[in-house]
Amino acid sequence: MYFIYSAKNLMKSAYTVTKMFSCALLVGLLVLYMIWDVNYFLRCVATLGYGMLFQRKRKVTDQTAIYGLCTTQDVDIFIRHMNNARYLRELDFARFHFYGLTGIYGKIKAKRGGAVQGASSVRYRRTIPIFTAYKITTKLIWWDEKAIYLEQQFVTLADGFVRAVAMSKQCITNVDVLELMKEFPGAEQRPPMPEELKLWLDSIELSSQKLRKDK
Repeated sequence: MYFIYSAKNLMKSAYTVTKMFSCALLVGLLVLYMIWDVNYFLRCVATLGYGMLFQRKRKVTDQTAIYGLCTTQDVDIFIRHMNNARYLRELDFARFHFYGLTGIYGKIKAKRGGAVQGASSVRYRRTIPIFTAYKITTKLIWWDEKAIYLEQQFVTLADGFVRAVAMSKQCITNVDVLELMKEFPGAEQRPPMPEELKLWLDSIELSSQKLRKDK
């Protein structure tokens, strides 16, 4: 009888400890979701991990693509289509994927450099409705001694329509980009600057001049 009683007490204690651990784990997860954007970090890890494990490497001049679905977490207040801020978040994942597949970020880090977003511009052409599948393409279109310039497009899979176009200036720190690009096959010669990129950079410079005058 003593052994049966002891076994029951042991099982009861184990159940109590398991329950307390489960509650603590749940509370911990809730706190994490409250103070951090956990989904953002999980998506980064999943996107980079999938690219590294299951996709072949790309040339730095190649176009890369990731895929997504407009869910209830992406929509605007009317619950009909992707909200404007979500586009910028998705562009992050596509850029990280491009950096990983082309190996450009690895070379930057090997030279003790870094990459930061210097500027971005998004042109919204048509909304992405809720529960619509899409892809984001990323392509290097130009570079100078301090930055690389990417063009990214949101394309809905059902009709192939380009829903939004974005350009971004990725500032590369502590590295001469012109010399860096010579290490990549196909990028030994810089392509002509696209006209829309030139106009965009001109507008950035005008804005900078205005801000400098306002000081």
